[in-house]
Amino acid sequence: MKFTRKIGLLPLLASGLLVIQSCSNDALNVDISSSKYQLESIQLDSILKHTPDEQLGSELFELSQEIPEIIDYQFYYCYKTGLPKDTAFQANWSDFTRNPYYKRLSLRIDQKFTKLADSKKLIADGFKRIQVHLPKAKLPKKLVFMNSFFSSSMYCTESEIGIGLERYLGARTDVIKELPGDVFYEWIKKAMEPEYLERDAICSWVLTHICEPGKDMNNIEAMIQWGKILYITRAALPEQEERILLRYNPADYDWALKNERAFWEHLVKQNMLFVKSETDQAGFLQEGPFTSGFSQKGADRLGQFLGYRIVCSYMEQYDVTLQQLIDKPYNELLSEYEIDD
Repeated sequence: MKFTRKIGLLPLLASGLLVIQSCSNDALNVDISSSKYQLESIQLDSILKHTPDEQLGSELFELSQEIPEIIDYQFYYCYKTGLPKDTAFQANWSDFTRNPYYKRLSLRIDQKFTKLADSKKLIADGFKRIQVHLPKAKLPKKLVFMNSFFSSSMYCTESEIGIGLERYLGARTDVIKELPGDVFYEWIKKAMEPEYLERDAICSWVLTHICEPGKDMNNIEAMIQWGKILYITRAALPEQEERILLRYNPADYDWALKNERAFWEHLVKQNMLFVKSETDQAGFLQEGPFTSGFSQKGADRLGQFLGYRIVCSYMEQYDVTLQQLIDKPYNELLSEYEIDD
């Protein structure tokens, strides 16, 4: 007979941990039919490609009034052409757009993303769900679809999310394969899959404006904070596959599930749970070819994975709101972890 038992923190540390259930989405799939939330979108990459040269200046001036941080980020940081208001901008921009690789990259984006309206709807509906769960949460006003020239996947301002479409072309796309391997390692390229786009947009906003990763946290506290971020993202996308929510391919997701107990026991045996270590947290939480400090095989970010599992276990036991979850101290969530016997 299969049953679960609740165990306290001290027995948990002594016995190790294995949680095999998936996080239920039933309670998260709330009604959004009455929501008045509106999320606008701008296809900046398309504007830059298809606006005639003689009209581009006035178009960019208007956009610099509407989305100034995105425009500054796009041209000064991503393209390094200077800002549209600079005297040398037009010459720099002309030189940049003649780059053969940039031309082919732009073409691939056009070919790949023919139905951005579908992505916009998924993201907008996700924020509507967050609004139901967290009525006071700050939400974005605009999505800006752009070509960041591999500067970043997502760039959040106070009111916009800039989405670098080139990072979602797919690892097998020719322009992705051509990226220099000494800068864009294979594990980076493999992560550039379109299935993660909507998840990344919502998760980036959540960790920037709703449930930020904390500072001066011990290791397990930082992991559980990431678990909260991922659980809120799950609330926004309750029908999404769990592996996509966790940003894993199928093989890495299965590996993480099978090695959860081993990772937990590693943390316990090495007395790593309650110490504050930037090195540990970088290895457990940041993207990489694997989870540094644990194994050079399998999935990266096992700290995020474990934090999410701890949060899921708590939320399946207790009827609490997302705001109450955000406010819960990490040790309360950890002490209520359920394991399967």
